[in-house]
Amino acid sequence: MTVLDALADAGVDVDASSRRRAEYSYDASNYRVSPLGVVFPRSAAQVSSVVRTCASHGISVVGRGGGTSMAGNAIGDGVVLDFSRYMNRVIAVDHDARTAVVEPGIVISDLAAAVSEATDGALTFAPDPSSKSRATVGGAVGNDACGNHSVRYGRTADHTIALDVVTADGFLLRATRTGIHAVDTDDVDAVSAAERIRTELEALVSDNLAGLRLELGRIPRQVSGFHLSTLLPENGFDVARALVGSEGTCAITVAVTVALVPVPSAALLLSLGYEDVVEAAEDVTTILEFSPAAVEGIDEKIVETMQFRRGADSVRGLPSGNAWLYVDLDGEDAAEVEDKAQRLLARLRELGRVKDGRVVDDPSERKSLWRVREDGAGLSARLVEGARSGAPVESESWPGWEDSAVAPENLAAYLADFRDLLASHSLTGVMYGHFGAGCMHVRITFDQRTEHGRAIMHRFLREAAELVVRHGGSLSGEHGDGRARSELLPIMYSTSMLDAFAQFKRIWDPAGLLNPGSITDPAPLMKDLALQGIPTREWKTTFELHQIGAATDLDPFVHAAQACVGVGRCRSSSGGVMCPSYRATGDEKDSTRGRARVLQDMVRTAPTVRDGWASKDVKDSLDLCLSCKACSSDCPVGVDMATYKAEFLDHYYASERRPLAHYSLGWLPRWLAVTSRIAPLLDRVLTPRTSTWAATLAGLTTERAFPRFASRRAVRSQLAESVPGGDVVVVVDSFTKGFRPHVAGAALRVLGDAGRSAECRTDVCCGLTWISTGQLSTARKKLQRTVDALDDGTDRPIVVLEPSCAAALRKDLPELVDSGAARRVASRVQSFAGAVIDQAAGGWTPSGPVPAEVTVQTHCHEYAVFGEATQRKALAAAGVGVVDEATGCCGLAGNFGFEPDHYDLSMKVAEQALAPAIERSGGRPVLTDGFSCHMQVRQLTGDHSDDASSHLAEILDPATIHDRRDRHS
Repeated sequence: MTVLDALADAGVDVDASSRRRAEYSYDASNYRVSPLGVVFPRSAAQVSSVVRTCASHGISVVGRGGGTSMAGNAIGDGVVLDFSRYMNRVIAVDHDARTAVVEPGIVISDLAAAVSEATDGALTFAPDPSSKSRATVGGAVGNDACGNHSVRYGRTADHTIALDVVTADGFLLRATRTGIHAVDTDDVDAVSAAERIRTELEALVSDNLAGLRLELGRIPRQVSGFHLSTLLPENGFDVARALVGSEGTCAITVAVTVALVPVPSAALLLSLGYEDVVEAAEDVTTILEFSPAAVEGIDEKIVETMQFRRGADSVRGLPSGNAWLYVDLDGEDAAEVEDKAQRLLARLRELGRVKDGRVVDDPSERKSLWRVREDGAGLSARLVEGARSGAPVESESWPGWEDSAVAPENLAAYLADFRDLLASHSLTGVMYGHFGAGCMHVRITFDQRTEHGRAIMHRFLREAAELVVRHGGSLSGEHGDGRARSELLPIMYSTSMLDAFAQFKRIWDPAGLLNPGSITDPAPLMKDLALQGIPTREWKTTFELHQIGAATDLDPFVHAAQACVGVGRCRSSSGGVMCPSYRATGDEKDSTRGRARVLQDMVRTAPTVRDGWASKDVKDSLDLCLSCKACSSDCPVGVDMATYKAEFLDHYYASERRPLAHYSLGWLPRWLAVTSRIAPLLDRVLTPRTSTWAATLAGLTTERAFPRFASRRAVRSQLAESVPGGDVVVVVDSFTKGFRPHVAGAALRVLGDAGRSAECRTDVCCGLTWISTGQLSTARKKLQRTVDALDDGTDRPIVVLEPSCAAALRKDLPELVDSGAARRVASRVQSFAGAVIDQAAGGWTPSGPVPAEVTVQTHCHEYAVFGEATQRKALAAAGVGVVDEATGCCGLAGNFGFEPDHYDLSMKVAEQALAPAIERSGGRPVLTDGFSCHMQVRQLTGDHSDDASSHLAEILDPATIHDRRDRHS
């Protein structure tokens, strides 16, 4: 019996499919190691059973949280334990004791939210790494993570009171600040194991007193190696903190007792601009004199990339400069904090290095600035430079030396020498990170695909290690050693200290089965690089996947598939829009990252995922992707899974039978041309019973009611004010024409209200329904006809009423029709909200009454392609307040929510944002510019009329008293 069979027989949730192994072959590091299988434990008892079973078969075990490790310490060739799926509860919060007990899979931001709720906002969990929205507490314990506010709060070790761990022989023990004991004192074997470990640890300390005192704990961010100095007598024999940062090499954490800290009453952000990062680092020691909570830094390359990917207004509040520091000041009195900020700013200006500085008062600006810093790892992975000059060029950068640390007073000198070292190897490094703690995150333009590039990388890493040690620093200041730095530890530590590390590992794990290859007995740092084995084969695509500039000479599809670097923002449970399917299922398979990893394995020379475009694994991975496009903007590296899905389906169904929905909904514009002729008859014939039959015949769910079909007469009546050759071209898309023609009439009146004449086009198609179902040759033909019709030699704005159609014409059109005419047309396209913003900029205000407040369903495609604030800006410009915004996919997503196999997930996605927003709307208008969103509101409310929600055009329509009868007849 294999170990996987034994685990399955024991009732453990284990998955050894090729698709699952591909998803877990990667973390956020440079490495790829395919596991034997993945286990999703539900309890400490199951973890113990898994470890015992693996030990009996000589199989290694790796614990994993959010899978965001940049050092390669969350992958392995044995069994991977994913704690994030089920073991993610907050067990208890004790307000008086200021503690919480949690399972290791709890996401850090979720823990902070739970603590805030339980303590009325008085307490929080202090460690806040930039990945806190998806990194887990177990992962933070494994790496001894720190975060943006470590200047004030230190490392995870400083907030760890106790760890419940499963040892390599399967015993459940509790490590505390004063020792180690069995959780179950009646378990004689566990008691004996705890006693053995305690005795051997005491002997280890006794034999290495001088080394532990002299080599460890020298700087605040000395994370490399094991934290054995916490076992010294003067430190109370703190076994819990000795295990923090051990990267799962000694024991598997199954519960954590953490300390909580008070939330300051007052806080503000001071943003400081500098000429470069070295100049910024020179001021750190002065800033630290003012007791800041955080001193974080970024450089201009990250900012420029953010603005390129998400729009110019995605970064607001920065003073002039080429590098910036964020200084968080806090306290109990707002006036005192403000005074401190002004005194600090005055002091820095006296020193003369700061170019500009300002207190950031606007909460939205603060959020914008922190988002840039928190997305630093992803943004710097694929930098876009030169966008402001109109000649963007993309470059790749990678981790490997992203985590070194020195004492803050040595930071400027270290960075100056480090820049020289980069230049000597003709490498570029993007620097950002925890300036106040002396910890720098640097992603470097390593070439890992060629033997020559890998040789340079290896030589550089050894010289970088020697450099940081000369400056009294640590190879790792937060991320751990893992596969990336363990080989280099002899440069930092003496032979006797390395022997002590090895002995510590053996005490806990004599057979070396827990996360082997990290810290002790290291795996070669240049082995198992994910970018080795990249094919030269061309993957023919219908989409023109243009590279920005000339990052690599790879096949464009391969380059696109490899964009994901594993930082896992798609696994966030809040903030942004992606990834709705992951938020609904909690399964890595349904995250953008999981899908990207399967695609990456598909294009490898020796893939785990086989059969290329015919791969069932890839089809399964993409099945629950809603094609919402949010990842194209929310993902820091711009992964556009909707495009990759469309491309894959186009190839996959070249040899497979398509589902009926691809013909019924994929060909919807064709069917609507027929229904418009018989709309009154259809609306009479489609009773609840006949609708059920029709839905079944069309391959659609029977859970949804059909919308009413609009007649050609209704369309003509709404377009009576169309003016050939008008100032604006209004594209009346298939959804508007087929189901909501009154929206077109309202849009014409709103445009006319600003004195703009509009020419309506009902004869063009964006091809969206064919794109989303992967029928790309038809989509391209449709789009070519649209280009021929709209490329009229003018620069008139092309206003598209349906946001998803507008997004398709702006983004998909030039990628499917590679011509100057297509790019000209795409550049003129705007959503209706964009048109409203333009009108307001010209001085227009609505002539009729508008609602004071509305609830808004943010449209995913508009969010992704035209900017996340487009609808809010349009409403603000028209004098309408947004009292509530459902930021997240509605769940219907075109054909997705109409397909029988997807209905339940569609409704579950709706529960994330839209359904709660509707419940809170309190009779206020609900704004849904997208027809899918409108249909989902109808489903959620049970109101199947057109009044269930409104388009922006209806809300701003100057004909304020509408007769909504007979709008479809």
